[in-house]
Amino acid sequence: MTTPPDVVRSAYAQLVVTDLAKARWFWADMLGFHIQYEDESRLCLRGTDELTHHSLVLRKGEIAALDHLAYRVRTSEDVDRAEHYFTALGRPVRRVPAGAGTPGVGDAVRVIDPLGFPVEFFHDIERAERLIQRYDLRRGAEIARLDHFNICTPDIPAAYAHYEALGFGCSETIEGDEHELYAAWMYRKQTVHDVAFTGGAGPRLHHVGVATHESHQVLRTADLFGSVRKEHHIERGPGRHGVSNAFYLYLRDPDGHRVEIYTSDYYTGDPDHEPYRWNVHDDRRRDFWGNAVIESWYKEASPVLDLDGRPVPVAEAVLDESAVQVGADGLGIVEPNKQDG
Repeated sequence: MTTPPDVVRSAYAQLVVTDLAKARWFWADMLGFHIQYEDESRLCLRGTDELTHHSLVLRKGEIAALDHLAYRVRTSEDVDRAEHYFTALGRPVRRVPAGAGTPGVGDAVRVIDPLGFPVEFFHDIERAERLIQRYDLRRGAEIARLDHFNICTPDIPAAYAHYEALGFGCSETIEGDEHELYAAWMYRKQTVHDVAFTGGAGPRLHHVGVATHESHQVLRTADLFGSVRKEHHIERGPGRHGVSNAFYLYLRDPDGHRVEIYTSDYYTGDPDHEPYRWNVHDDRRRDFWGNAVIESWYKEASPVLDLDGRPVPVAEAVLDESAVQVGADGLGIVEPNKQDG
């Protein structure tokens, strides 16, 4: 059996945007990402805690979409392992030499994984200036770091099995009465998740999750968009999740890409950590305070591109979520008088 790569963490996402100036306003001016590199076709951004070249890349293109997700692996040899592992699975694989791909990233492998997502594995990346105590540079939401990816996929058990084979642990799930799996949160770094799976048409990117240090920065983000009369970018929240316990705010960028401003989840690093299993009928799972979820949040997501930049076809979900109205993140709307208990 081919050895999988040793994944360290979710490292960056590359999004295709149609207007780079508008994207810069949203992600850098309003959310406070630091611009590490820019040219006429892309921006490389990072949070104040991050010591690597970037955690978000915005590439100009004709169709707003996910270009690829990227995971950092532990050694250079793990890049080779990624190539061999996905080749053995019969998946499309492409080697990306240093200098030929994303600025700042060394030798990498890009694949279309078994779920249909474009995913990069790399080890080497340029180091960046320490900004943790450059309070004079902080602005907007004061984004600290990338936290996670949330992906829409039609087959949650298949997604779970794939990431489990890559060595990911599970922190929480949403399950039905017969333990059918509606959503799962999986991790390599010692937090609630590096990646989460939302049941639905896919492959599509539901959102990129970025972390702030404190809940007041989540509230400040909402205030900032309201103050410049751009409140329509706010999609959902602020609120507190049941799953993960995190305080959150969801926004849509000018191209419709969704971002979650996220803080206050918990440690998952103990070797005997056990997943917390939510029942799909528990109304707190979607929002711990019971606030409703708007339809766009669990119906809309960003398309993804293959290794040649073409949109990947979308398949419908295997499990019919409409019976329990479970939404993205596994957090849905339960109609009045239809809740258990």
